This record gives sequence, structure tokens and C-alpha cells, in this order.
Amino acid sequence: MAYKIVIVDDEILDLQALNVFIPWKDIGFEVVGAVNSGSLALELMNEHTIDLLLTDIHMPMMTGLELARKAIDKQSGIRIMFISGHQEFNYVKAALSLQASSYVLKPIDDRELMNSLISIRNEMDKEKERCEAEEAYRQLIPRIQKEFWQVLLEQPSNSNYTDTLLGGNEQLQLTWPVRVAVIEPDDLTWKLNQYSEQERKKLITHFREFSYTACSDRKINYVSKVGDQRIVMLIESFCAEELQLMKDSIQQKLPFTITGGIGEAVYSQEMLYVTYDQAIAALEHKMFAGKGKWINYSDIPDAVIKHAEHLDIQMDTLLESVQNYELVKLHDELAILFQMTTQWSSRFNVYNFVLHIVMKLHVFLHQQNEDLFKILDMELKDLDVLLRFETINDIHSWLRRNLYEISELLNQKRLNKNSRLIRDINDYVRENLNDSLTLRQIADRFTFSPNYLGMIFKEQTGKHYSEYVIELRMEKAAELLKDPTIKVYEVADQVGYRYLPYFSRQFKKSFGMTPNEYRKQV
Repeated sequence: MAYKIVIVDDEILDLQALNVFIPWKDIGFEVVGAVNSGSLALELMNEHTIDLLLTDIHMPMMTGLELARKAIDKQSGIRIMFISGHQEFNYVKAALSLQASSYVLKPIDDRELMNSLISIRNEMDKEKERCEAEEAYRQLIPRIQKEFWQVLLEQPSNSNYTDTLLGGNEQLQLTWPVRVAVIEPDDLTWKLNQYSEQERKKLITHFREFSYTACSDRKINYVSKVGDQRIVMLIESFCAEELQLMKDSIQQKLPFTITGGIGEAVYSQEMLYVTYDQAIAALEHKMFAGKGKWINYSDIPDAVIKHAEHLDIQMDTLLESVQNYELVKLHDELAILFQMTTQWSSRFNVYNFVLHIVMKLHVFLHQQNEDLFKILDMELKDLDVLLRFETINDIHSWLRRNLYEISELLNQKRLNKNSRLIRDINDYVRENLNDSLTLRQIADRFTFSPNYLGMIFKEQTGKHYSEYVIELRMEKAAELLKDPTIKVYEVADQVGYRYLPYFSRQFKKSFGMTPNEYRKQV
């Protein structure tokens, strides 16, 4: 886009020469008007935003210096270039006091004038780029702040990264102590089966929107999604009754219940990861505590917490043995899981425990394009068969027999390296390169533990998940850099990097050159 200029000179011949013989378009300017008085120039400024005022100093009625002062009052960002005869050289000092961009003496040397104009245009180009970069950064601030506190929640050991991310000056503006709370819908794997894929996505979107609105109404300012199905929030003023009302307001608008986990209070942002992990642990305790409620981490006995952590590890190992057709290991791992039930006196807890295993298995098989209920030749409602068993051993035997059959089936349909799970992850990552894509978030989305999913990913692709994401981001960045209309910082943002120097270092590590060097080469 050309910069707009107004030319002012009371000498008509000089004015015409400046207007006609300078190749204004070629050097990036558009002449809005060429006038012979300051008053006419000011009238033009009432109609247009002017970038450069080129004016003679010595003029009747209104001197160029007077015009410049009035022009600056009208448009503070305007640049001034003065033309003056030798006899008025004393005006230079006054011109400099107005921060004139250039000062050219008459008779005008065309080459000198052109060089001065090009120099001014280059300065304006740099200023424009700086302003665009500042505006782009200003628009990115909410996303950077979001990433900043999510890093605090999920990566406590990486404090250097958070310092680098926002220059080491950013702090969460919170009133301490603070707790982390996490909510998620219940039983989505089967409650949404009656809906189409588009309707399911719409319901999940509504869940997020209702959650954001409910938090905003209660002045909860730090809210974000974790994966597709969880919302995390920072609670400054803890009130159990108020949180219950908030959850109910969300739940009553949706066809499923919502469960939330709450961590214990902490007193600094360096400890946020502790209360976040506690909130996740409390949320996952719903297998024992029940659904559709808030579960407070401080209310869970230590022994139960250790049980739950052990349960997740055992479940991963059990599913691995099912997948790998290791029947002896399957037998042993299932036996270890059922040893936990010997400490429970409640039949309800045992039922929830087994239902948890079944639903984990259902999700696990769904990722491999298998349907648990078709394999078992039963419907979801038929799971009440678990309530008809009289002993834990009966349930144990029923589950072990069905796991053998499932493992046998999977062995007959051994997935190749291009499994549906990896394809789905690949599609999701490619579509969301500008978002946070931690292994934990991907694991939450596809209902796996991070360790187990990382192992599967490495086994199927031969790469660690983090290496794979970096490769995709760099591949996309290289493609975007071929388009000269996209700024480097915009490329960085589109592939998930909010901190430009970090992106540049990673790009150079991948391609042996900086993004700017790569752009020049291609």
C-alpha cells in the first residue's frame, strides 16, 4: 500500500515539477494533493490521513514551519520533509526542533530528493512492521497467558520455559490460596451413541460453552479446556455450595451428568501443578465415589488414592496383555486387579470397579475399530448381569473368560503399523498444530494413560510422540514460509509456537538455517 503525501510550495513551477517529474508510485507514495498554500494543505488533511508532508519553508500567509506545527497537531504521526532556499538555512534549527524527517535545499538535486524520500519510506516501512508486530502480539497475549498457566499446571519442572515465554515478568494475578478444579461429562462413550457424529460434537461444544459462561458469571477468570472433554479452572474463593450450583447450572442443560474434582489449596503459582494433579486424581476417583458430584481430594483416604494410582497402572498392563495375546499375563494381571476388591465391604464399590474395567475395555477396543458389545453379543443394558453374580469369584471368572475371547479375536485381526489409532492421532495433530498438543492431552482425548499411549506410538511409528509433533510442525512451517505474505511470527503462531526465538531455534535445528534464511533460499 502506497503512503499518502501532500506537496506544498508557493512557487507554481517548483510545485508542478515536484508533482510531475518525481516517480512517486515507483518509490511507494501516492500524491493526495499538490497545493500552493498551507491553508489548502490543512483542508486536504481534514479529508485524508497523510503519512508525509513535503513543504517549502518560506511561504506567504503561513510558513512551512507554521504549517508543520498545525499538521502535527492534526495528525501526530505525520512525517515532515522541508524544502528551503540557501538564504533560509537558518530555518534548519527550527525544522530540527519539529523532528523533521529530512531537509532539502533549493535548487533541488533530484537524486538527493529521491534518496531522502526512499529513506523516509524505509523508515515508515519499519515503523509499520513494528506496529503490526505489536498488534499481533497484543492479540496473542490471551493465548500466551493461557499457555503460560497451563505450563505451570502440567510442567512444574520447566520453570525456565515459563520465564522465557513471557520475559520472566509475568505472574498470575490471583488471590491466594488457590485450588484447581476439573470437570468432565460422564459416560460419553455410551450416552452419546444415540446421536450422530455432528450432534455429539455439538453437545461437547455446548458443554464447554456452558462451562465458560458459568465460570464467567462467578468471576472465575482462569478457565481452559484440557483435551476435548475436560475443563480446568482456578478457584480463588472456595465455596462448596457455590461450586455445586455452578455444576448444576451446566448439567441441567445437557443430556449427561458432570463430575468434578477439586485439589487442595496452594499458596504460590509454583505449586499449582500439585493441586492440578490432585484435582485429576479426585476426578478419576469417581469410579468409587460415584458420578454427578464434586469430589474433594482432601476427602479421599490416602490408601484409596494409592489404590487408584495402582489401578491405572494395572489397567494399562492388562490392556497391553489383551492386545498382545499374552494369556498367562492377562490371567495374572486380572488376578492382581481383583485382589484389590478383597479390601472393600461394599458390593456397590465392586460393581463400579468392574464396570470401570468394562468401559475402559470398550474405549480401548473402539480405538481399534472393534465393538465390545458386538464381540460379547450383548447390549449395554445387559451389563446388569454383573449385579446378578453372587460372589466376586463369579464376576472374576466371567470377565476373564470374555477377555480371553477378546484377546483371541484381536490376535486374529492383528493391527498393522498404520492402525486406526495412529491415523486418528495423526489427523487430529495435523488439524490442531497451532494448539497445545502435549502427550497428556492427546492421551486424555483418546482415553489412554500418557505412558501407555507413548509406548504404543513409539511401537507403531518408530518415533517418540514429541519428535513426531515437532516434525509435523516444522514441515508445516516450511510450507507456510514459502508464502511471502505470511510474517514469520504468524507462521510460528500457526504451528503452535507463541515465543518466536524458540520457534527460530527449533526451525534451525531441523533445517540447518533460520526461518528468514530458509525463506530467502526458497
